Amino acid sequence: MRLEINNDMTERVVMQTNDPDAFVASPQAGVWRRMLDRDGAESGRATSIVRYQPNSRFARHVHDGGEEEVLVLEGIFSDEHGDHGPGTYLRRPPGSCHAPFSEDGCLLFVKLWQFSPSDQDYLTLDTRTQPWLPGLVPGLSVMPLHEHDGVNTALVRWDPHTRFHEHRHPGGEEILVLEGEFADDQGVYPAGTWIRSPRWSRHAPFTTSKGALIYVKVGHIGAATMPLRPQ
Repeated sequence: MRLEINNDMTERVVMQTNDPDAFVASPQAGVWRRMLDRDGAESGRATSIVRYQPNSRFARHVHDGGEEEVLVLEGIFSDEHGDHGPGTYLRRPPGSCHAPFSEDGCLLFVKLWQFSPSDQDYLTLDTRTQPWLPGLVPGLSVMPLHEHDGVNTALVRWDPHTRFHEHRHPGGEEILVLEGEFADDQGVYPAGTWIRSPRWSRHAPFTTSKGALIYVKVGHIGAATMPLRPQ
């Protein structure tokens, strides 16, 4: 059965991912998903929060046509390549294979089938040990995770009461609030909030007294039905 969830990429979507009642069982016993966007059944584009219960595992499988991107949020995510703790960022290109599992349980942010076929980077980064770079305004620190063909992925740390100027995102923007409280002129977003903004969207982001740590991806949202210039 084909699933279409938040499939209109011209719409802005804001979802809270922390609701345990919003998780649904996957075909694999012990693995649950909070579906954020999806186009297809079990082999299509998907963005999800995935929870492995203790001693859950997948059989060895190949990512035939779509790359897998994972950010470990909680616990230890494992496969034959190692044990990956909180803050680990993984990219597995098309054709790669693994048999993932979690002995004690884990929580993941997962994206599937969303990247350029020419993007063949195989990547494992422990963000707890990677350097932070100065951002464009005081109070911002940036940790680049990956870049390919105009698509950029990073962690961004915001000190409390930091403001960034109003700006557009020609290729769209996706944010997952990992810590603290992120905000812009359209709302305030606590930890666990997922935000997907369409091409040419604009906002003026800032933080409250809590500051924030966010995962950010820009430049990846595009389709023939989307406007090619600002409206």
